[in-house]
Amino acid sequence: MTIVKEQILEATDIHKVTEIISIAINKPVIIENKNFELISYSTASESFDQTQQKTILYKKCPVFIIDRLKKEGIVQQLESNEAPIRIAPIEEIGFYQRIVVKAIYEERTMGYVWVQETNTLLSDEEVTFLTEITPHIGQLIHKSYRKGQEHEGKQEKLLWNVLLHEYESENQIRRKAQVASLPLPDRFSVLVMSIAEPAQEPLLNEVVELLSRFKRHKLQVLKTDLQVVAVISGTKDRKGSAIENSRELVEYVKSALTHEEFYSFLIGIGKEYVELIDMRKSFLEALEVIETADFIGPRPDVMPREFSKLGVYRYLAALYEKNNTEHYYNQNLLNLMEKDSVSHSSLLKTLEVYLSNNGKGKHTAAELFIHPNTLNYRMKQIQDLTDIDFEDFNMKSHIYIELLLLNNIPSYYNRYLAAVEEQKSATK
Repeated sequence: MTIVKEQILEATDIHKVTEIISIAINKPVIIENKNFELISYSTASESFDQTQQKTILYKKCPVFIIDRLKKEGIVQQLESNEAPIRIAPIEEIGFYQRIVVKAIYEERTMGYVWVQETNTLLSDEEVTFLTEITPHIGQLIHKSYRKGQEHEGKQEKLLWNVLLHEYESENQIRRKAQVASLPLPDRFSVLVMSIAEPAQEPLLNEVVELLSRFKRHKLQVLKTDLQVVAVISGTKDRKGSAIENSRELVEYVKSALTHEEFYSFLIGIGKEYVELIDMRKSFLEALEVIETADFIGPRPDVMPREFSKLGVYRYLAALYEKNNTEHYYNQNLLNLMEKDSVSHSSLLKTLEVYLSNNGKGKHTAAELFIHPNTLNYRMKQIQDLTDIDFEDFNMKSHIYIELLLLNNIPSYYNRYLAAVEEQKSATK
């Protein structure tokens, strides 16, 4: 073991060290940092157990396994005990017996060396060998962490500079990226997820953690106090692939959070581009979606998250200001609001859904969860109470935009409601 120990102490590559250890003791080895995130693993002849396989797949020990280790008191032992710890198997989670040694550098825990003991236990000599080399492993983890920080810091700064339009040409961006070793996408879209208050930052951090585990598509993530910004790559020769990947990423985050947590975010997706100089354009488009959503306070999953689908939503703020200034009301909608308030009906909602589905009755009834006959009855009421010409595209477009303002902006709805009350009083 003396020669092997010398080889390890002279090595500067933690991956090489991991392999040397595994060969010397003939067992699978995994090295993690103090947060149980994967740093290195061996290519040992023995198979990895399910826990180690998941750690390799997710680049981190799964949360449910860490929780189980906490429940068994193992994590607490690791934190308080500097001596090697032998852990009995936990069969129901696929956790084989193993020994773990803490890697300490400058009196700080930098990580852990996990050795799987599937068939035979490590000898006392091998355990002593591990304790003698772990300080060097702690130093390598520390150096790796510092180097990674410096590397990521340069990359983040460059990416922010691209988003903030600090560079004037494609070639300038590519030169800077080469120096910073920043991988550049062939096509991309920028996604922004924004919270309203700094108090929600823990939720923002949770999303950053989720994105770090999303391995299906390439993405680069930046964070501010109130936003997560992700540059999402697409397939070089497949138009629209970056947008598809952005949608998939949003659904991934949605599935991982509670309903309340997910809808705490305002989400915007910029258009897809291939020129790096357009990255700022995609970023600003994503921000425009968020600004629009922030203005109108949209109902969940109604307003588009993609800039390319924003449509008339882009103009709602300007129309809101114009209509308020001019004290404008649409008489047809006032009539429907009055009917809804008296009869507790849902004619305004029905009309909006009908128009958003381009007059398709089957789709409208399905979205409203009503029978087609019920929809027909409501549409007959709408026609009796208004002079809306459903063959007139301009009239339908105008009514639909007004409905978006009514149903998304409480102050606008209340202004109409006050007008309805005046209309009622005038007819008494």
